[in-house]
Amino acid sequence: MNKRLRPILMGLCGFVAFTLCAMQASAQMTEVKPKPPMYSYVADWQYPRSSWPDVEKSNSAINTVLDKALADGTIIGYGADKNLVHQPDTETHDNWWSAMSMAGIVKVLDQISSTETMTSATKHWDSIYVSRYYNWKSGSFKGAYTHESTYKFKESAPDEGLNMLAQNLIVPLLEKQLAAGTILEYEIDTPAIHTHAPGTFYVVYITPTPEGLDTVQQAIRESQKASPLAIEAFGDMIDDTGHRDELDKSDGVYK
Repeated sequence: MNKRLRPILMGLCGFVAFTLCAMQASAQMTEVKPKPPMYSYVADWQYPRSSWPDVEKSNSAINTVLDKALADGTIIGYGADKNLVHQPDTETHDNWWSAMSMAGIVKVLDQISSTETMTSATKHWDSIYVSRYYNWKSGSFKGAYTHESTYKFKESAPDEGLNMLAQNLIVPLLEKQLAAGTILEYEIDTPAIHTHAPGTFYVVYITPTPEGLDTVQQAIRESQKASPLAIEAFGDMIDDTGHRDELDKSDGVYK
């Protein structure tokens, strides 16, 4: 190692270590802990615009299966999204359901796979995620807004990086928004089946109103001012080139 670089790097490592220790101490004070794993299956679809009016009919057929699975406890929630900010060769719509076991995910998938409802889709792909940090309010929602942010850790990030960020920054902020009624649900997801790059995680929340999007963003800005060291640590761990956002119009229900 270059002798002139060594003190700089050691200083940076010391700063990050100090910051992460402060974050961990703060997390212990708030007693945010990982929960039992919640799994979510997402089926992404790309439809030509001419077929968009037919998507709701297809969703109705799928929802018949999902309603039964929700009633018998196989799943804890399900929904459908319409992408509001379109990109070339990405999804226009999706369907999803969540369960407290991989078995619950697969049992529903087996039933839905036998229904030929999405014949007009031009592209299709699936993902399965797992979350240890999540919460929701029971009930149905229609015309809500789902905001999803994708992040990727740097290779130098600590193994406990996600736990530290979740416990100190993300969960306390989103729990306040949930308690205030600004959001209906949140989760921090990582791939359960690794069809995405290692080190990727997703922060998702659902708000019933357009104003809720602004309220959450304002809370994030206030958090940045209140916890500058934690925000610095976040920046040190995250590869900015892997960051993406998605905004959907959403219908769904949680048990």
